[in-house]
Amino acid sequence: MSEGIEAIIKTAKGVREARDYSGTASITTHNNKRRLTVASWKALLSDWGTGALIPVAVIALWQLAGSAGWISPEFLPAPLSILSAFADLAVSGELIHHLGVSIGRAGIGFLIGGILGLLLGTLTGLFRSAAYLLDPSVQILRLVPHLAIAPLIILWFGFGEISKVVIIMSGSFFPLYINTFMGIRGVDNKLFEVARVLGFSPLQKLRRLILPAALPGILLGLRLSMAVAWIGLVVAELIGSQSGVGFLINEAKQNSNTAVIFVGIIIFAVVGKLIDSLFRVIERKFLYWRDSYQG
Repeated sequence: MSEGIEAIIKTAKGVREARDYSGTASITTHNNKRRLTVASWKALLSDWGTGALIPVAVIALWQLAGSAGWISPEFLPAPLSILSAFADLAVSGELIHHLGVSIGRAGIGFLIGGILGLLLGTLTGLFRSAAYLLDPSVQILRLVPHLAIAPLIILWFGFGEISKVVIIMSGSFFPLYINTFMGIRGVDNKLFEVARVLGFSPLQKLRRLILPAALPGILLGLRLSMAVAWIGLVVAELIGSQSGVGFLINEAKQNSNTAVIFVGIIIFAVVGKLIDSLFRVIERKFLYWRDSYQG
């Protein structure tokens, strides 16, 4: 009887020790994850701080030259004047309105052009006959600049929203098309041999082999397409628009308000950088397995 009780006591002690060890291990793992998170945030802040050195120095010298009267405010307004114009536009609600209109236009044009580029790039990448038929015409159209076709698009569709979306769409189509096409054509042929051995169907081959292998090129195409769509937005809104950040710049040009022009330029630059950073985060999320040189 006593031996049975001792065995039960030993078992209970073992369970308790195992539980204590498990709890300690989970706490240790949690602390390690917390340390890694803190370290990554510190590294990110350090990188941002290093990258901000030159812009901060330039802005400081710029403000100093403007305050000393070395630069004409009509030619190059001081940073504080630009900040004041930005605050006035933000308080009045104009800035949010025009920025929302611009982002909506760029998003619609990018979505339509990107989907068409992805589908056509996949088609020409998979089938050689489609590439022979379609790719030469696409390459010719790709080399036509935005500014050359914008007047023609406005002549066809007028000054409404359709012409602006078409200009943005025409720019965002080509980078995604080319990178999807090249990404699919760059898939290692040995992977197709493996798929043949495993007996993959054409759909399985596309979903489990071709698209994952071509993903780096496709994501690069998405990133470039969004950048070109943002540039196309500037062209569309500067040529003819009644709203948007480009309209804001155009109106400021007519009123000789240089500070507001700089506000519009800075908005285009900052939003473009945020969009590019977002796509870089997406790339890191989906391409974490890829080894690349970090410098």
